[in-house]
Amino acid sequence: MEGDRKRFLNVLVLGVSFMLVFTAFQTCGNVEETVLSSLNETSNESGYLSLSIIYGVFSVSNIIAPSVVAMFGPKLSMIFGGVVYSIYMATFIEPMTWSFYTASVAIGVAAAVLWTAQGTCLTLNSDSTTMARNTGIFWALLQCSLLFGNLYVYISWRGKTRITDSDRRVLFIVLTVISLAGSLLLLTIRQIPSVTSGPSLEEQSSLMNNPEPSTAQVGLGQAKQALRNSVKLFFTRHMFFLSACMAYTGLELTFFSGVYGTCLGATNYFENAKSLIGLSGMFVGVGEITGGGLFGVVSQRLRLGRTRPNRGAVVILGLVTHAVAFFLAFLNLPSDAPISGGSGTNKLSYLNPSVPVALLCSFLLGFGDSCYNTQLYSVLGSRYAKDSAPAFAIFKFVQSITAAIAFFYSNYLLLQWQLLILILSALIGTLSFIVAETLAPMPNAY
Repeated sequence: MEGDRKRFLNVLVLGVSFMLVFTAFQTCGNVEETVLSSLNETSNESGYLSLSIIYGVFSVSNIIAPSVVAMFGPKLSMIFGGVVYSIYMATFIEPMTWSFYTASVAIGVAAAVLWTAQGTCLTLNSDSTTMARNTGIFWALLQCSLLFGNLYVYISWRGKTRITDSDRRVLFIVLTVISLAGSLLLLTIRQIPSVTSGPSLEEQSSLMNNPEPSTAQVGLGQAKQALRNSVKLFFTRHMFFLSACMAYTGLELTFFSGVYGTCLGATNYFENAKSLIGLSGMFVGVGEITGGGLFGVVSQRLRLGRTRPNRGAVVILGLVTHAVAFFLAFLNLPSDAPISGGSGTNKLSYLNPSVPVALLCSFLLGFGDSCYNTQLYSVLGSRYAKDSAPAFAIFKFVQSITAAIAFFYSNYLLLQWQLLILILSALIGTLSFIVAETLAPMPNAY
């Protein structure tokens, strides 16, 4: 069937485009504090502060993003978002304080628009029988973004003790080109073929590219209603307890996507510390893909057997996995590694820093993150299936706020205090998730 084939191709293009854009952004987030700290004699930029600004603006911008997508359509909105991501990468080629922090604000707005448009586009290209498959394909392609850019860093920075201007320029020219390629690839998303029960071909083309003003007005009204629904939903008991777990995902996102790689790169005991940042990012990606694939297979088999998956058990597995990772990181890495700057640190922790232990931590961080996120998506998608937008808006808002806070304090706190915050919030978030499941069990989960 021609219509189904075109929809499936659209999903593949969407996944590959996001893989390219986030290959650039994930790699940037992993190395930017290391890169900028090497410029501290001549530059005042901070990677942690930039990421804090990004996630703070991202959380607030979720309020206006639905209106932007309604006005311009998901396709143009995603292209806009991708181009802004590319501009952010380009600011690292020749960092200037004004352009760097301006781009940090801009990418926060663009991220909200990009992800809102992505959800709309995926929904328009799916139905009840293909949504789970299409979401799985998109997730798998997106997580591959943790592999390729970090592999480049591992190879190109091997043997380096300090990142030079030339190293920085080459890396970020490559990342900018990759991000632009992903953005331009979105142009190939085709108009949705007409179906008997859906809009006409012309209406669907309009939705994907540039809706009529009346559509934008309806979208704006829907955005206002979604905001009211989100506020109302946030104060329910079930969502209140889930929000503690959502908050933890923002804190641990900060750690594995920015702080941990910086700690490895700053530990001078490692022979190839800068190159290890890229290898660590790859192991985080392997952990994410392993966890997502494992829980996808398990949930599918349990569905076929008409058995309810135990989401609480998976979240507890995530807690244990992250607790082990945090303890090993505490033993393996110097306490001042997150804030040591471009010269790194010659201090030792309780163990002589070990590369295998460091990479095991990276894998566990990615695997544990997949435990929490897959189960949160599962409970939100099942319990709020009839009106999921407010629920997911709360998720992104809470996660982004805590990520912004964590990136801010990462500039100042020693490693052991950051790990203490993480383990305490993991315990609270896991317990809260279990309480939420007890309050509102879903017999037909997933």
